Amino acid sequence: VPDAFVAPMDLASLESVRNFVKVFLEKYDRLNVLVNNAGIMMCPYGKTQDGFELQMGCNHLGHFLLQQLLTPLLLQTAETTGQPSRFIALSSVAATETSMSKGIPDIDLEDLNWETREYHEVQAYSASKLANYLHANHAATQYPADKLLCVSVHPGWVRSNLDVHAFAKMFGTSWFGRTMSTGLRNVMQWKGDMISAEDGAQTTLHCILHDTLDPGAFYSQFGIYKRPEDRAGGWPLTPMPNPNATPEKAAALWKASVKLVGLAA
Repeated sequence: VPDAFVAPMDLASLESVRNFVKVFLEKYDRLNVLVNNAGIMMCPYGKTQDGFELQMGCNHLGHFLLQQLLTPLLLQTAETTGQPSRFIALSSVAATETSMSKGIPDIDLEDLNWETREYHEVQAYSASKLANYLHANHAATQYPADKLLCVSVHPGWVRSNLDVHAFAKMFGTSWFGRTMSTGLRNVMQWKGDMISAEDGAQTTLHCILHDTLDPGAFYSQFGIYKRPEDRAGGWPLTPMPNPNATPEKAAALWKASVKLVGLAA
């Protein structure tokens, strides 16, 4: 992108998120769209600089703070333009999928950092992706839809380095292991199970550019559940096919997140 402004931000550090926002607000007085697109997946157990389990800390809490700090500018921009700004959280089919996470994904608000349970990296990833959905879903109840439209997205199984930890667990990190990982990605993309980054961006672009959106909805890319009939997209996928994705859970997560990122009064 010509003349794009790029600034560092480490989602594993709330201080880094705050520093980024400070730099951004000093440079810009307008923000039409916020897309929380970064993420990690199935990494070994670890903690962020603030002591949060790594996947929940990076995928949800760092993004939650970013959205909270930038929302005043999103709302101000809506007032200026007369058009609603947009907040889009990248979630995943992992928020609904049961096969990999060994049960319906859920969030244990009493043990968000996996300190009293045996750690399971897939379940932790699924919980963080459910948190992304709940974040956007509850945000839609907090702001007028004519000022801020909030939705979440499943982009599809996109070919990227997001799965580096999953493939490392399967094949190791040696030259042979990396070669096997690349070969498997090629086969999956050829078969149609894995899609290109360009294709994966289409659902997000739809949510950025389309005239109307359903506030709080979960917009899905083709490939969800790996059923051919779903590959044309399911926009929006409602109701969200996870019985744990309740308004009550969303409100409780929001309340806990506000406190954890240091925004509670």
